[in-house]
This record gives sequence, structure tokens and C-alpha cells, in this order.
Amino acid sequence: QEQLVESGGGSVQAGGSLRLSCEVSKELYSRRFIAWFRQFPGKEREGVANIWTGTGNHQDAINYAAAVKGRFTISLDSVKNTVYLQMDSLKPEDTAVYYCAAAKVMGWVPGLSINNHGFWGQGTQVTVSS
Repeated sequence: QEQLVESGGGSVQAGGSLRLSCEVSKELYSRRFIAWFRQFPGKEREGVANIWTGTGNHQDAINYAAAVKGRFTISLDSVKNTVYLQMDSLKPEDTAVYYCAAAKVMGWVPGLSINNHGFWGQGTQVTVSS
């Protein structure tokens, strides 16, 4: 069954850290970009980071949104089929619901746009207080 399950959200003070986890089903994990998105109240989801799960020359290809580059780190554990988002130096403006997503199709589709993604987790709330 194709599914993604997030965990690790919560509340933290500004400057703190959280790590989100996304357990990806075997059907979705191979040779596909897995991404993290976030959604602010009343706004469309925006891409945060993504990572390539395939092997070969493109192994561990990673992209970040400008707003999080240098503070967030995406990584994967191919034994556990899990993608992580380590979030450091958190700011109140990072408060959002965070979603894990898989690209609609297998292969090299690196764009961090909603239209590229067809499989979504249930979301996990991250709240950063000042």
C-alpha cells in the first residue's frame, strides 16, 4: 500500500530544534523524490526540501527552499525507508503543518512544487514560540 506516515512534530521555543520523520512505504521509496512541504493557515502548501532515493550518479541529490537553507537538513535511511527533516534554529515563522510527500512518478523529477507530488502524509504540527 502506498503511504507516508509522519511523526516528530511538537512545540519548541525559538532557536530550538525538532526532527521530523517520514516512514515511506516500499512501493514509494525507490527511485523517487521524497519531499517535505509545509502549510501556513490560509496559505497553499510550499516546498521545504526534497531528496532523491535512487542510487547511481544522482544518489542523495538534495534541494532546499531558500527560507530554510542552512537551518534544515533532509536525510534518509534506506534500511528503514525513512526520510528525516532536522530543523535547527527554528523561528516563529516556521510554525506550520508539515507534510511528507512523494513524487507522482518514479524518476528524476526534482522540482519542489505541489504539482509534482501525488502522495501525501497526514501532516504533523510544528509550533515555534517566541
